[in-house]
Amino acid sequence: MASNQQNSASSAEIQLEDHPHQLPDLQELLTRSCTVHAPGTVANLVCGFDVLGLALNNPYDIMTLKIIEEPVVVIHNKDEYNLPEDPQKNVAGVALIAMIEKLDKKFGFDVTIEKKIMPGSGIGSSAASSAGAVVAANALLDNTFSRADLVQMAMLGEKLASGVKHADNIAPCIYGGVTLIRSIHPLDIVSVPAPPLFVTLVHPQIEVRTEDARQILRKQILLKDAIRQWGNIAGLVTGFMKSDYELISRSLEDVIIEPVRSILIPAFSEVKTRSLEAGALGGGISGSGPSIFMLSQTKETALLVEQKMKEVYGDTGIPFHTHVTTVNPEGVKRI
Repeated sequence: MASNQQNSASSAEIQLEDHPHQLPDLQELLTRSCTVHAPGTVANLVCGFDVLGLALNNPYDIMTLKIIEEPVVVIHNKDEYNLPEDPQKNVAGVALIAMIEKLDKKFGFDVTIEKKIMPGSGIGSSAASSAGAVVAANALLDNTFSRADLVQMAMLGEKLASGVKHADNIAPCIYGGVTLIRSIHPLDIVSVPAPPLFVTLVHPQIEVRTEDARQILRKQILLKDAIRQWGNIAGLVTGFMKSDYELISRSLEDVIIEPVRSILIPAFSEVKTRSLEAGALGGGISGSGPSIFMLSQTKETALLVEQKMKEVYGDTGIPFHTHVTTVNPEGVKRI
């Protein structure tokens, strides 16, 4: 979720829409509180590096925000991860600082974070914190900002965490469902309709830092590989939109990123092979790893895939967690 980087990204880097909304009276705002569930996400969806992602119903972080008179961010952690409470070094903090600056520093935010998504898991821990923070803050402000604005602010948290402003976790976390990030500059997010899907995840208890996982990627790729990857991305989006499970399955192939990153994840190939034998449509590395995800058409298949994942990692001696869940159509949700 957080980074050792000393400098947070400035909100001057983001361009927000004009907002005619009149903010409520400060004294009224000071009485408000908002608690949200901020969901985990699966980024890339195998072939869609940095452009595709989906939101999960489980796991999720729990965040509570209140407005305070001073234009600062105060962070309280209610978990065992010992993440920075300095807002300049916390992804939720830098996202909220960007919002405060856009509000002309009229007030600030007090945020309590209870992380259920382990940092470094590959299922959108940093995105949940930064997206959850801005969505909750926006709810307190009667939804002054658009969802696209919130993505822009939350992306500053991703830049703090990984060194790169990417939205493939942020967008589904805020929009819900499956999202396509057609462009970052300018920001262009497309919600992609998808059929019912079950998601099985295994999270081996090792850390793969997003920044490190990016550094090992090849700087150049063969044209033939790029063409095959483009075909898979187009096929996957089409498969979602047409509820064509066979096309989804055929398109869950990555010839560029997975061959490099999979070496960082113990037993990756065996998990994938046995999951496919169990009937999974397909899957691969969740984000930058180390979690592995598989999509299935039915719950029965998803549970069988979970069993196979447990068998594989049970033999390795590496501690692990598993989840069987579904696609979250809402994204960050107020409770």
